[in-house]
Amino acid sequence: MKNFAVVDFGSSKVVTLVGGAGVNDTLITMGKGEISYAGFQNAEFLEPESLKAVIGSSIANAEDNAQEKITEVYIGVPGEFSAVVSKNVTLKFPKVKKIMPYDIQSIFRTGNTFEKEPNYCLINQSVIYYELDADKRVINPLNFKVKQLTGSVSYCLAKRYFIDIIKGVFDDLNIKIKGFICEALAESLYLFDPALRDKYALLVDVGYITTTVALTRGNGLLYQNSFSMGGGHISSDLSQCLRIPFNEAERLKNKIALAWEPSTKDTYVVEFMGKTYTYAAKATNEIALDRVELICDYIQKSLDICNYDLPSFLPIYLAGGGLYTLKGVRNIMSQKLGRQVIKAVSRGLISISPYSVSEDGLLSFLLNNENDLDALLVKV
Repeated sequence: MKNFAVVDFGSSKVVTLVGGAGVNDTLITMGKGEISYAGFQNAEFLEPESLKAVIGSSIANAEDNAQEKITEVYIGVPGEFSAVVSKNVTLKFPKVKKIMPYDIQSIFRTGNTFEKEPNYCLINQSVIYYELDADKRVINPLNFKVKQLTGSVSYCLAKRYFIDIIKGVFDDLNIKIKGFICEALAESLYLFDPALRDKYALLVDVGYITTTVALTRGNGLLYQNSFSMGGGHISSDLSQCLRIPFNEAERLKNKIALAWEPSTKDTYVVEFMGKTYTYAAKATNEIALDRVELICDYIQKSLDICNYDLPSFLPIYLAGGGLYTLKGVRNIMSQKLGRQVIKAVSRGLISISPYSVSEDGLLSFLLNNENDLDALLVKV
């Protein structure tokens, strides 16, 4: 397997990662460039004029670390800039025939009705499962003999706004974009093993200023919704309510233990700029809890508008770094949402960092689908 270069657009940083495959499904990072930037909100970059400099610096740092020139990349598309459409596509044949690769491509083409979409373009396509003659489900229909083939197809689309801006930047940088990848799709395939995905897997990725809710089955996404709220809003609330610098509020947030019920005399101690500060733990917890509950309200709204049945026993797998440092946050979210919340930071024997799950997921997607990229990635 070869090395790949991916560029991930988080809500607070742009990351360029160059890597390949290690042993036992591990990833090997050859080079990484991580640059903070203003991010995005409500599906718009906050400082689009600075993107070229930020992306260029991220790539240059990754090149220095990897000791190689990056000439082509794959781009991760955040949830706020993407959408998912799932549909059943049926092919009927005049007589029994053996399913061939071109029949699978025909499934994708038949279901692709997005060419005239004014605001979105198709970037990824995958199949949840196939149904043979309306009575047997399989993952791979090749060489089966049928009169009817139905594919449950997942299509991932990206906002043309995002595509146009990013293509313009990379044209200026003289770097070829090999494809765009829906981040929620890559994360889900990375975090969840096939046995879990054969049922349903519900992912909630809470980032710094954005959150994505995604439902996965098989090798594709059934549903996705995003909103502009994340862990950085807790720091902002602390900064405003306690009237302290934002960076100090960030440090205070990392001290919070929501499972703790402090008395009026209990405090959190923060070291900042060479000085020690104390804050009332009870008031601090109440500020953080209000924001966590508001994030949960938006997560619940995302679940409510999902067209698929989501029974209460279906757990939520929590990813991303937005809420990771808050001790006891899973229990708070479980109580608020009425379902178990599990931190999605491991897969089998592999430990996964919540802070790099997005870029690692993109790299894993490329490595695990290296021979199928032409079918999975639609040329934009």
